[in-house]
Amino acid sequence: MNKVALRFLSSSLMAISLAPLAAQAQDTPRSDKHYVGLLVTALEHRSIGERTKEDAWGQAGTLVIGGHLNDLIHAEIRLGGGFNDADVSGGDLTLAVDYFASWYMGLHYPITDYANVYAQAGFTHVKGEATLPNREESYNAQFRDIEGDYPDSSFSISWLAGVDFEVLSNTFLVFEGGRLFKDTGSSANTFQFSTGLRYEF
Repeated sequence: MNKVALRFLSSSLMAISLAPLAAQAQDTPRSDKHYVGLLVTALEHRSIGERTKEDAWGQAGTLVIGGHLNDLIHAEIRLGGGFNDADVSGGDLTLAVDYFASWYMGLHYPITDYANVYAQAGFTHVKGEATLPNREESYNAQFRDIEGDYPDSSFSISWLAGVDFEVLSNTFLVFEGGRLFKDTGSSANTFQFSTGLRYEF
């Protein structure tokens, strides 16, 4: 686990613990609420390599901070840090996502009294690194262009969709998935699949 990830996770836990714990009145409109969340995120890197288009999985933690603009529309920022790198099969390539920062706007629609579906789109800035030991080996040839800063394009369009369930007053269990970024240099895609808790206040 790198130092960036350790600092991110400790600051995220502090932010969640400082969130207001008092329950809000039942008639508080959603448009007056803000929220924070802490998610565990699996990162699936797809289409890695020029020839075999490998997949690999890493892990990250994500802090979510947002607010409801009205009963259906929300806006949020996300800050994430990787804590488990992705080892690409078929070679010696390792992909590390040091951190990412995203901005989203989306729709949030209730399907029951305790469950909602949502979808959102926005932009993500990503900083990571691709390391390739034994780069001169023939089996690593298709990964040589990826080595170094990863991704080459540090900004990308992002999107995701999800569902949440109210498990305690103003506390929601979240399941979601979508694309975090697409690297225009290598055509690799990284998708995000997250679960965790969101607290509204």
